[in-house]
Amino acid sequence: MTQFFTLHPEHPQPRLVRQAAEIVRAGGLVVLPTDSAYALGGQIGDAGVLDRIRRIRAVDERHHFTLMCRDLSEIATYARVDNRQYRLLKATTPGPYTFILEGTKELPRRVLHPKRKTIGLRVPVHEVVSALLAELDGPLLTSTLILPGEDLPLSDIDEIRERLDKLVDLIIEAGYCGPEATTVIDLTSGAPELIRAGRGPLAPFGLE
Repeated sequence: MTQFFTLHPEHPQPRLVRQAAEIVRAGGLVVLPTDSAYALGGQIGDAGVLDRIRRIRAVDERHHFTLMCRDLSEIATYARVDNRQYRLLKATTPGPYTFILEGTKELPRRVLHPKRKTIGLRVPVHEVVSALLAELDGPLLTSTLILPGEDLPLSDIDEIRERLDKLVDLIIEAGYCGPEATTVIDLTSGAPELIRAGRGPLAPFGLE
């Protein structure tokens, strides 16, 4: 049975945030709003969550998962960041960007790209996500809620409830969450490389 919580987008109810965190800690898979689009999320080290996201999204082990982090210092715990990368991250986080970076040994190997050992990282601007990350005291493993054969993330909460009922453990609603995914930038090869154009502007990376 999929649970459904409605949280205030600016002042999320602490009781519901705690309950959502308990579901995540118990190995639950959650649909959550972000500053760009809805996402699927769960604990980093839970292999079951990883497998469930892959099945829902129909992606293989080469798919880049994303860690949603609270801040830049948390990104630096899970990714190797040099001075050039740090300056770009500092200028553009928090915001609707996902950055591909080389993962550190703090991460389970199964969440990294099998050949490149990379992962996506981001710091969202959303009070509900921020509250959940604070309650968890750590990042979430996430993937944009794009279903197989579709180009855009699901954005209608009624459709999400209908299509993902019994496939996830919790759906969190906090007002409208648009259909535009994050802009994905690969920072592993010198100059920033655009992987996916999304909500975040490209000007900070000289890619316009």
